[in-house]
Amino acid sequence: MKKVVALIYGGDSSEAEVSVKSGRHVSAHLDRNLFEVHEVMLKGRDWNVLTPSGGSVQIDKSDFSYTDGGVKVSFDVALIMIHGTPGENGLLQAYLEMVGVPYTTCSSTVSAISFDKYACKCYLRDTGVKMAREVLLHKRDNYSTSEIISRLGLPLFVKPNVGGSSFGVTKVKREEDLVSAINEALLEGETVLVEEYIAGREMTNGVFEADGKLVRLPVTEIIPDNEFFDYEAKYLGASKEICPAHISIELNKKIVDITHKIYRYLGCAGVVRVDYIIRGEEIFFLEINTVPGMTEMSLVPQQVRAAGMTIGEFLTKILETTLTS
Repeated sequence: MKKVVALIYGGDSSEAEVSVKSGRHVSAHLDRNLFEVHEVMLKGRDWNVLTPSGGSVQIDKSDFSYTDGGVKVSFDVALIMIHGTPGENGLLQAYLEMVGVPYTTCSSTVSAISFDKYACKCYLRDTGVKMAREVLLHKRDNYSTSEIISRLGLPLFVKPNVGGSSFGVTKVKREEDLVSAINEALLEGETVLVEEYIAGREMTNGVFEADGKLVRLPVTEIIPDNEFFDYEAKYLGASKEICPAHISIELNKKIVDITHKIYRYLGCAGVVRVDYIIRGEEIFFLEINTVPGMTEMSLVPQQVRAAGMTIGEFLTKILETTLTS
């Protein structure tokens, strides 16, 4: 019997548009011989199942089901494709835990920790993983730009402490530009992370669990046309993405091993992507994405294809692992 899948996308952050693209790309690759797929658009309090006729039916939030034509549909599993809130910060996961529906991502606790960049770095401090120095700022904090620069140097990066897809991220080269960069980042949330700049090569590596083992996906090197891997580079083609990366076997193994170490240490589930800066042989952790982009151009799909899998096979493994865990 086919398993009934709720493919959830949309969300309430600046990443909603990317989420919709990810969801539709995923939908096109799900095996309809194995899964009965229902696309769910989530926006604020509006949770709607999209019907084949182009209409929509509201989700009953009391048990995450819906009724159409007198027939009630319940879901065996939720495939979460929401980047940002509420699908990547643990809110949706906590709801699904309460109503007893399995889902394809990290738990609510792990999602909340990993979504908060500063909290995630604090959680990983004792693992030996190298990280850039940082300053955390809250919206109402008084701060001194000179003190920040004295501590971290120039240039530096300013980014929202929560969120992704490079919204609100600025590379600051002059002290007089720091305040406006912080204010821009605060448009995305209540806290801002200011980090030292580490000159190096940008790499990223995905991982997921299948059949009780972590699958070793290849490392991708990102060479942005712009100064860093911003939204334009990620989603509008303004970068070169080399997969597998042109690095030594030893360095590749080190990066993949660190990705797996972080996955296990945090207690991740589903597919995640970990971003790094490589300076010589030093590997610096940047951040972890627990609902990574799944558009045609996204990094994880590239790595999946480079590993010799189809996107459909990969999605089947994710869903089957969720359903049997």
